[in-house]
Amino acid sequence: MEQITSFLSLLGEEVEDAEEEAFYLFAQDIPSSNLGFVDSRATTVDLTIQNQDYSIHQSPTLLSSSRAGGTTGAVLWKITPLFSEWLSSPTNPLWTQSLLSASSTIVELGCGISGLNALTLAPRVHHYIATDQDYVYRLFRQNIETNYHPSTSAKSSKRQQQSQQPKRKPKQQQQQPPTTTTTSSPNITFTSLDWELDVAGSLKASVGLEAAPLDGNDDDEEEEEADRGFDLLVSCDCIYNEALVAPFVRTCADICRLRPVYAADGHDGRRRRRPTICLIAQQQRSPEVFEAWLQETLRVFRVWRVSDEVLGPQLKSGTGYLVHLLLLR
Repeated sequence: MEQITSFLSLLGEEVEDAEEEAFYLFAQDIPSSNLGFVDSRATTVDLTIQNQDYSIHQSPTLLSSSRAGGTTGAVLWKITPLFSEWLSSPTNPLWTQSLLSASSTIVELGCGISGLNALTLAPRVHHYIATDQDYVYRLFRQNIETNYHPSTSAKSSKRQQQSQQPKRKPKQQQQQPPTTTTTSSPNITFTSLDWELDVAGSLKASVGLEAAPLDGNDDDEEEEEADRGFDLLVSCDCIYNEALVAPFVRTCADICRLRPVYAADGHDGRRRRRPTICLIAQQQRSPEVFEAWLQETLRVFRVWRVSDEVLGPQLKSGTGYLVHLLLLR
């Protein structure tokens, strides 16, 4: 727990009041970014992150369609490359404080078609599970296959390669395990996840990762129990509709409950696995939607707004972007 406590000390004061936080953030001058698309008319977007070039395929046609359930994940949004650049930087405190390492597992909610967070982080961790609605999978897979660049620091792929592609089952009006589809990269898996219908707790089991070994910092005396949780949960620009707030926060909480809660003294009464860290990045649009999200989040999470010193110039206050860190209460 010491690493998390040290990391939290870099972030500034804990957020206690949703209304006060919303007022402070939205009282500032915010640059206009329209809706936040990089280029909603282009079928390909080229960009560079950490000196690595990426060519992201997207679908303007799908974005403008009347598909039930929404189409916002069909194109790349401006905050995603900035968040990927920051999160994958070797100077990010998550790496320097050893909260992320080659043994880490990460889950993303609402990954969209780009796969940028997976592309930039997966080469440095054990496994990355990207989740979203089924419709993004075809382009997500194309972007992973086109842009994946293995790292010499990555784990051997033989324990990560999936042997087959499970058949997809029709949705039922009750909670059920998510269905999983693999990519050609050794440690990235796409899994469909409905925040209202699917069981988030089965994510690791769905890709055969539930029996993964404990983090190297854990004592050998701890009970040999499958770790169903994750070191990091990320979500980028998924909070734009008040109707999505409750199921989104509930899904975040369900995933975080697979690990112990944070205790500053290091005593959680259960295990000494680290808690799941949540990082929620979003563009500033509606103060009402933001406040609704934060009010719901504060019911079950402790919240910190990541400081400008940690975020750097591209995501700091005044850019129109926000990054909050969540730890389950």
